[in-house]
Amino acid sequence: MADYIWSKLAAPGEALLSVGASRYAREQGDFSYKNCLMATFEGRVIGMMHSYALRATPDRPVETDPVLAPYSDMEIPDTLYISSLALDEDWRSQGLGAQFLRHAQQRADDAGLDGLCLIDYAENHGARRFYERHGFQIVKTCQIVPHPMLGVTGEAYLMYRPTHNVLEKQP
Repeated sequence: MADYIWSKLAAPGEALLSVGASRYAREQGDFSYKNCLMATFEGRVIGMMHSYALRATPDRPVETDPVLAPYSDMEIPDTLYISSLALDEDWRSQGLGAQFLRHAQQRADDAGLDGLCLIDYAENHGARRFYERHGFQIVKTCQIVPHPMLGVTGEAYLMYRPTHNVLEKQP
């Protein structure tokens, strides 16, 4: 998905990686390095997570891009959105993913958010099992519009894990 989005932002001839690097080099905004967490071992990156607070944006323009439009309502306001969580294959099933989720939950709690959400893809069975083991449930589904830059087809799932005290927050 990142390649597709970055291709829409790139100047003619600009490398997609350069676009992404510029976005994450920013101090402010959802796509800032400040919203990234990396795990390293012996100087090598073995895992990463990018997450940011999703807030209600009632005046947000309607998404007209046919590839991105299906995702426009795949959000849960007042949650911490995990836009990516990736682990080196050699480091899976060793607790690192759970540590990333604990960090995300702490960020959500500190910000007074109602839980965690993310988008997973139907093809990604292992990740979905991991998220379900950690309390996430599928709450919405959309059909992916095929595009060669996406690398996935089929369905996308919005998954949500509420904060334990979410009911206590309601007036």
